Amino acid sequence: MPAARDDTHFGRRTVPLQDKQGLVDDVFHKVAGRYDVMNDLMSFGLHRAWKDALVARVRPSLTRPFAHVDVAGGTGDVAMRVADAGGPLTTVTLVDVNPDMLGVAEERAAKRSFSSRLTFVEANAESLPLPDSRFDAYTIAFGIRNVPRIEAALSEAYRVLKRGGRFLCLEFSRVDLPVVERIYDAYSFAAIPALGKVVTGDGAPYRYLVESIRKFPSPVSFAGMIGEAGFARVDFTRLSGGIVAIHSGWKL
Repeated sequence: MPAARDDTHFGRRTVPLQDKQGLVDDVFHKVAGRYDVMNDLMSFGLHRAWKDALVARVRPSLTRPFAHVDVAGGTGDVAMRVADAGGPLTTVTLVDVNPDMLGVAEERAAKRSFSSRLTFVEANAESLPLPDSRFDAYTIAFGIRNVPRIEAALSEAYRVLKRGGRFLCLEFSRVDLPVVERIYDAYSFAAIPALGKVVTGDGAPYRYLVESIRKFPSPVSFAGMIGEAGFARVDFTRLSGGIVAIHSGWKL
């Protein structure tokens, strides 16, 4: 008997597991140049407050060496926030699988004079070319739902963190207020793809991004996955009525 093919979701579509990464890469290749503009428009600027809340939990040292890794770091929003919040001995490794997004991040870092403290690595969250027990904190913002094998990414996060290191994930979640949920769904499925088409010339990537949010596990289920990866003291905090959640776990 032939081996069963492993499938996963790509938005509402079912696709072979090995195909998802290429499809996701194509989405972000199309939107890289206008990604930050679309983030502001789609979230009415709220993504900035959500990222500030994430970085506030990182707490990079102002006086001691602090090694941070930001995975699926995109255009560098979180990585540069961490570098800015930490002292001169804070270093940040920004990892992203998409070279177009990394290119935008490098340009932004150079303009803000962060280049000396940031390292850019083109790699997949499921297989990080980074040493064991290297980092004090790990963040991934709006990226883990695009990873084909979430369990593998969580395992890699655990591997590269030091003992006492913290895993932090900012991700879209399940809206927990019925009235807000109806408004949010109507806005997401109708307005966001249309806005994407106007701003980037293509609404299809934003249809995928909206659909992928609905496929992501509930906060309770995802917290269970984080615990299964070995993390302790796992918890999550919902923000903005449950539109997003910050998940946390410690390598103890």
